[in-house]
Amino acid sequence: MTGALRPTARAWAARGCAVGAGLAAAFAHPPFGLLPGLLGYALLLRLLDGAGPGRRLRSAFFRAWLAGCAYFAVSTWWVGEAFFVDAKHQGWMAPFAVTGMATGLAVFWGLGGLVYRLAAPPGATRLLVFAGALAGAEWLRGHVLGGFPWDLPGETWRAGSAPSQAASIVSAYGLTWITLAICAAPGLGWRGRGERIALAGAFAGLVVLYGFGAWRLAGANDTPAAGAPVVRVVQPDTPEEASYDDGALSRILAKNLALTVAPAARPPDIVVWSEAGLPDALGDYLAPGTWTNAAIQGALRPGETLITGGYREAPPPPGAYAPDGVIYHNSLVALREGAGGLVMTGLYDKHTLVPFGEYLPLARYLAPLGVQQLVHVGQGFTPGPPPRPLAPPGAPPFQPLICYESLFPGVTRAGAIAAGHRPAWIVNISDDAWFGVTSGPWQHLNLASYRAIEEGLPMVRATPTGVSAIIDAYGRTLPGKILGEGARGFIDAPLPPALAPTFFVRWGPIGFALLMIISVATRTRL
Repeated sequence: MTGALRPTARAWAARGCAVGAGLAAAFAHPPFGLLPGLLGYALLLRLLDGAGPGRRLRSAFFRAWLAGCAYFAVSTWWVGEAFFVDAKHQGWMAPFAVTGMATGLAVFWGLGGLVYRLAAPPGATRLLVFAGALAGAEWLRGHVLGGFPWDLPGETWRAGSAPSQAASIVSAYGLTWITLAICAAPGLGWRGRGERIALAGAFAGLVVLYGFGAWRLAGANDTPAAGAPVVRVVQPDTPEEASYDDGALSRILAKNLALTVAPAARPPDIVVWSEAGLPDALGDYLAPGTWTNAAIQGALRPGETLITGGYREAPPPPGAYAPDGVIYHNSLVALREGAGGLVMTGLYDKHTLVPFGEYLPLARYLAPLGVQQLVHVGQGFTPGPPPRPLAPPGAPPFQPLICYESLFPGVTRAGAIAAGHRPAWIVNISDDAWFGVTSGPWQHLNLASYRAIEEGLPMVRATPTGVSAIIDAYGRTLPGKILGEGARGFIDAPLPPALAPTFFVRWGPIGFALLMIISVATRTRL
């Protein structure tokens, strides 16, 4: 009987260790910052190597999937908070959403574990195959079905820290490969000569990672250029509401306007509101002759530019699903005072939408079943064209990123290539009030800041309830230029300077591709 129980006990122990590995890796991320948790990847490698010979492929998938379930449960538990904004109608979906997201995203880790067991060669070089298999799975997670690259392993390092600077060369995906190769090395053991060499190599890689970052940051210069515009970020501390009436809309607008006109030693040239700055149809707010148009115009100084979010209606294209007779875009607009009222000087319609958050996949079939997207705007939003920089008069050209678009490496670079010119900064407006008082807004700040590192561009980030910040081109939040969760106020600062195009800007994903080639070459012994 004891002999029969031992394999079962070992199996359950392995499952528990897999969950522990995922939890440890997840808690290494900001805002927790428990970096020893990165050794969770070493434990995962050990578990995959120990998968039983008869069922090694199935065991490898299951163990990696379990680790992924734990990892994503910690990383994305905040998604449940969004369903309690309208608890009466959507609260019942919260546990299903949290469970479904964690177990669904974990499939990518399961596939990574499966590929590793299929491809791993004997000897210590299998470490590089492990790094390639899991980094490749994370790349797929960022692209399949629109992608959701939240908390990539390479983004464990606090944005702006020395290790994070490698993203300027290989992007967050390449830094994921490097992080996995370094942190999983102890999972090889140290008995053999090859294992000891691998451990020494991993230690040397960690020294290089920190050394390169320290060197890059040592030469950092955040002194604004002469004549740099002063940017004001407004955070009114307005929580998400299940629905908006005229009273709620008036209160939100009044808070934004009060912070916009607040006195300062040097009046701002540009004011940035959040994605929920105008939480209603832009056509209604900005129409000439409305009190809202007059109020916003009255708050803007001559020559001042306002950048804000809102949604707008548009005629549906032929064949579009539009039961309301119109389509809706989640939009960013740039506004200035004009002779006849407000003048729209820039417009961007969000391109990458959140599935089930901003639009309902297969809406023709799911909507009749009572399934809804979180944002109660008609039939949901319709994506706009791929993003390009905006260049409104009176403001340096900028790349708009709305909310979760800031998770995706290379969006700003692609927009610059399409437009034929590089922006001077990135504007990331978001509505993190959906996350409630959770780890989500702080995670989002860290992830978005990696786009500044990759592009070598400063970022201005505005949310209604936190976390809003002004971030330099190295991914560092400017000292004192941050408003946390639940804070009400504004941030004024001259726009930090942009850097020369980074390696990633010049060469794109080639750095990550070369790292993946190393993994493939290790397997095929090229």
